[in-house]
Amino acid sequence: MKRILIAAASILSVTCQMAFAQAPAGDTKGGTLEAVKSRGALLCGVTQGLPGFSSPNDKNEWSGLDVDFCRAIAAAIFNDPTKVKFVPLSAKDRFIALQGSAIDVLSRNTTWTMERDTKMGFNFAGVMFYDGQGFLIRKSLGVNSAKELNEASICVQTGTSNELNVSDFFRANNLKYREVIAFATIDETVKAYEAGRCDVFTSDRSQLAAVRLKLTNPADHVLLPETISKEPLGPVVRQDDPQWFDIVRWTYFALLNAEELGVNQKNVDQQLNSANPDVKRLLGTDGKYGEGIGLTADWVVRMVKATGNYGEIYDRNVGPATPLGIERGINKLWTNGGIQYGPPVR
Repeated sequence: MKRILIAAASILSVTCQMAFAQAPAGDTKGGTLEAVKSRGALLCGVTQGLPGFSSPNDKNEWSGLDVDFCRAIAAAIFNDPTKVKFVPLSAKDRFIALQGSAIDVLSRNTTWTMERDTKMGFNFAGVMFYDGQGFLIRKSLGVNSAKELNEASICVQTGTSNELNVSDFFRANNLKYREVIAFATIDETVKAYEAGRCDVFTSDRSQLAAVRLKLTNPADHVLLPETISKEPLGPVVRQDDPQWFDIVRWTYFALLNAEELGVNQKNVDQQLNSANPDVKRLLGTDGKYGEGIGLTADWVVRMVKATGNYGEIYDRNVGPATPLGIERGINKLWTNGGIQYGPPVR
């Protein structure tokens, strides 16, 4: 019996060692990075059209905060931000596409929740935009607060966390809604709201700001002041590839660190001569931290040249000088009173 137990233990030990050896954290064989390189382009899942975040023009040229994040990844890998194929997805289809490997990363207004992060088998790489759910209404209703929406009919997009949030808010405030009408796509939801099929359109406040611009008479509509939920929106990957998760996550962190250290699209070449140890490590002039995730030492230089740092991406797409006009708020760096914070490259 003793010999049998020893033999079994030896087999188990060898099996565990083989399993560990087949999938070390830095292995690229058969991984997402190798698939992206072999394909010659990153497959990036985005919305079907949300100004400021991901939307195409009449030439099918995409722009937006989420779009620029994918371009930063492509620049880090290929030194070419154009090597991205944008795959427009509805809220309902986005997770199926990611689970089925139809996309490499989901960079779409997607809320980080426990169920999505665990049960659904995803990893959220960070929070590109801290948001919260709100309500868009017609000024003619004469409503000044979400707590005055008793017996209202509400339009919402299916496949989102918005339906549950609405239910929780109304129940917590002893309100009743007449009905919640769910639509498959954002365009269908907008059309229904504008056609008068509901009194209220609810979604993330950033999305409502973008939707308002699409309406025939934007000035006739207003966002109510309440924010009824936490909606941390960020890029998502599958849990089956630790190296790919590190690449996407550290792309986000590097964009934040670049802003904090004053490295931007205009001065990145000059910053290569910086004596600041943090800048040197970030830009790869001291150490080879990029190689630890399967990239080159200058991976951050490539990114910042292509898209700018986080602040530049934010200001260009959704900031105060854009049609959306969204103040940074809590999306400011931690050094400026916000909660955006990138761990150090060291």
